[in-house]
Amino acid sequence: MAILTGAQIIWECLVREGVEVVFGYPGGTILPAYDAMLDYPVHHVLTRHEQGATHAADGYARASGKVGVAIATSGPGATNMVTGIATAMLDSVPMVCITGQVGSSVLGSDAFQEVDVTGVTLPITKHNYLVTHVEDIAPTLHEAFYVAREGRPGPVLVDITKDAQNAKTEFVYPTQVHLPKRATKPIPEAQLARAADMIAQAKRPVILAGHGILLSGAMRQLREFAERTQTPVALTLLGIGVFPREHPLCLGMMGMHGEAYANRAVQAADLLIAVGMRFDDRVTGNLKTYSPLSKKIHIEIDPSEVAKNVHVDLPLIGDAAGVMNQLMPLIHPEPHHDWLEQIDEWRDDTRARDIIARDGDGKLLPPQVIRDLWKATNGDAIVVSDVGQNQMWEAQYYLHSAPRTLITSGGLGTMGFALPAAMGVKFARPDAEVWVVAGDGGFQMTQAELQTLRQEGLKINIAILNNGFLGMVRQWQEFFYKRRYAATPITSPDFVKLAEAHGHTGILVTKQEEVMPAIQAARENAGTVVIEFRVESEESVYPMVPAGADLHAMIRRPILEQIGK
Repeated sequence: MAILTGAQIIWECLVREGVEVVFGYPGGTILPAYDAMLDYPVHHVLTRHEQGATHAADGYARASGKVGVAIATSGPGATNMVTGIATAMLDSVPMVCITGQVGSSVLGSDAFQEVDVTGVTLPITKHNYLVTHVEDIAPTLHEAFYVAREGRPGPVLVDITKDAQNAKTEFVYPTQVHLPKRATKPIPEAQLARAADMIAQAKRPVILAGHGILLSGAMRQLREFAERTQTPVALTLLGIGVFPREHPLCLGMMGMHGEAYANRAVQAADLLIAVGMRFDDRVTGNLKTYSPLSKKIHIEIDPSEVAKNVHVDLPLIGDAAGVMNQLMPLIHPEPHHDWLEQIDEWRDDTRARDIIARDGDGKLLPPQVIRDLWKATNGDAIVVSDVGQNQMWEAQYYLHSAPRTLITSGGLGTMGFALPAAMGVKFARPDAEVWVVAGDGGFQMTQAELQTLRQEGLKINIAILNNGFLGMVRQWQEFFYKRRYAATPITSPDFVKLAEAHGHTGILVTKQEEVMPAIQAARENAGTVVIEFRVESEESVYPMVPAGADLHAMIRRPILEQIGK
C-alpha cells in the first residue's frame, strides 16, 4: 500500500474519477493540495475569481455531461464560490467543489480565514462534508462524485482541513459507496395503462419538455413519442435543444418570455405531459389559472418535485428515458389535425408581430443580431448566454436544434455566468465553436476572466449587447414602474480597448449592415474576439407575462398595421 499525504490523495481520487481539468484559485489552507497538484496529470485553470471557477466547472459539466470540479481556499475563497454553487444547485448540475479549511485544532476559534462553509452551503448543495482526518479523504471524495452525478444531479462540497491534507495514510481507493440506495421501481402496469389511456383520449395534448430530458438522454424517446402521437412540444429554457427547433411539432420556449402560441396551446390543452421539468413560476404564471382545462401527467425523477406547484393527475416517478421506454409500446398514432391547425393559426399571428420582419429604421435591434449570429454559424455553435434580455433574445432567436448547445443559468438567473461558464464549455468541447452572448451589465460582473482566456489561449467569441441599461430591470420599470429608471442606466468601459488590454481583438458595431461582417471576422480570427454591439437602448423582450399574471395575459408586440407602419 502506498503511503500518501492527504493532499496527494485528493489528486489520486480526482484522477480515478476521470477528472482532466479543474478550475480554481489557491490560498493558504489549500496550499498542500496545490503543491501536490504539480505531480498529477490534471490541468488546473487559474480563474481570476472563485465565482468564475465554479461557473467554469458548471459550464464544463453542462457541455460534457461529466462532473465539473472547482477548488478554492477557506474563508473568502470558499464564500466566493457560493453563487456558483447555488447556480448549479438550481439547475441540477453535477459539480464537486473542494475547499481548504483551517487546521482542525483551531476549528471554531474564528481563526484567520475560517468560515463554516458547510453551514453556509447546506441549503444550496446536494450534500456537503467537512473532512478532518486524512483517512476520510478518499472515501469522502469517492462518495461526493457518486452523489453529484446519481439520480437528480447537483453540487457537492468537500471541505478539508489543512492538517488532514498534510497528514499521511495508506491510500486505498474505495470500490463501493456505502449509502442507502433508492430502489428504482418500474412503473406499475396499471399506471402505464392509465397514462396510455389519457394520451389516447386527449384531443389537445402538449408535451412540456425540460432539463430532465437532457440529463437522462431521452431526446430520441421524446421525438419518437411526439411524432407517433402528433403532440406539440413546448420547451423550458433549460430544455431548449432537446427537441429540434425547426421540427413542425416544436412550439419553442414557453413561459414568461415564451412564444405566445406555445403559451396559448398550454392554456387550451386538455392534456399536459410534463417530462423532466418542475413547473416553476416562470413557466406557469398564475397557478390558479394555469392550464385550467387539462389533466396532467408528470414524468419526473425527483418525487419531491411532483405536485409541489401544480396538481398532477398521474405522476410517473423515474428517469425520463426509462419511463418513456416503458410507455412507448402502449401508445398509438394519433393525428390531432384540428389541434395542430389551431396552433398554426396562433403561430401565424406571432409571425405578424415578429420584429425580425421589420425594418429597424436604422436602429440596431438585438433580436436581429442574434438571428444573424444563428445564420452565420448555421446554428452549429454552442452559445453560452448570460442573464436578462440578452438571454431571452438568445432563447427566442437562436434556433437550437441539438442538445447541450445552449448553456445558461436558469433557476438562479446568475448575471456574470456566461464568460466563465464558456471557458468550461471550451475545455469540455475544444473543437466546438463557442459564443458568449451577454449584456453590458452582466459582462462587467466577471469580465476579469478575459485574462484567464488569454492565459489559457482559449478561442471564444463574445457578443456584448450594449444598450446602456440593466436591460431587463429597465423593461420592468418601463412596464410596471412608469418608466422611472432607478439605478438601471449603466456606463461601460470601452469594450474594444478592454479586449485589447487583455490581449484579444475588439470590434465595435453600431449599424445593422455591420453585424454579419463582424461575426464573420470573429469566426475567422484565431483568437478570442469581443464584439460590442451598440444596440437600441429601450428595446423590450416580447411577449411578456407579468409576474403572477395568467399565462395567457401576455404583453405582446403590436402588429405593424396596429401601429400604422
